[in-house]
Amino acid sequence: MANILVVDDEMGIRELLSEILGDEGHVVQLAENAQQAREARIQARPDLVLLDIWMPDTDGVTLLKEWQRDGLLSMPVIMMSGHATIDTAVEATRIGALNFLEKPIALQKLLKAVQQGLTRNIEVPRVVAPTPRLHAMEAPMTSAPAVAQYNPNVVSYESRDYAVSNHHLPNNQLNFGNLSFDLPLREARDAFERIYFEYHLHREGGSMTRVAEKTGLERTHLYRKLKQLGVESIKYGKRGE
Repeated sequence: MANILVVDDEMGIRELLSEILGDEGHVVQLAENAQQAREARIQARPDLVLLDIWMPDTDGVTLLKEWQRDGLLSMPVIMMSGHATIDTAVEATRIGALNFLEKPIALQKLLKAVQQGLTRNIEVPRVVAPTPRLHAMEAPMTSAPAVAQYNPNVVSYESRDYAVSNHHLPNNQLNFGNLSFDLPLREARDAFERIYFEYHLHREGGSMTRVAEKTGLERTHLYRKLKQLGVESIKYGKRGE
């Protein structure tokens, strides 16, 4: 687990990065401008900083120069921007930035850059072990896909690799018996998708990385889908199951 500071003036970017990094087990601090970033740098001594280039008060490159000048650039800094030129990226790297990520940031590029940054962090004496979720993904099942078999009392999911009954799941939330074929198609589809994602969230212990892998969705798409369906993903992750 590492302490990561995310500096970006866009609230949506801050929230998304916070959820992704928090789900990977890191402690995330947020700053929406350079002044907040300065304060967080002094108070929290982050292990790594994700720093946006274009900000309203002081741009990220200027802040990076300031930290370098004052001897505060002792942690890896990864620059982010959706509009920066190659010259800007080269300048930031010359000053001391470890990496540069172009927005919109692909999930795997983000996680890889963060992992590389943490392993290079010479300020912190401990070695930050790679998060098991990134390297211990379950191999894709080669058996036939699980099929929901109707039973008036218990709905089970059975395959060669696992068998889960709905009494093992929280509050019997995943009971297909609650679905009605009299619903309009859109409502029935949303109800099914809600059950589907709740099942996978519970089975993967709340890990958004694993759920994205299992369902075949990009992580940003998965977050939007869960929000649209009203599925609370965080509660699964905090259970420690």
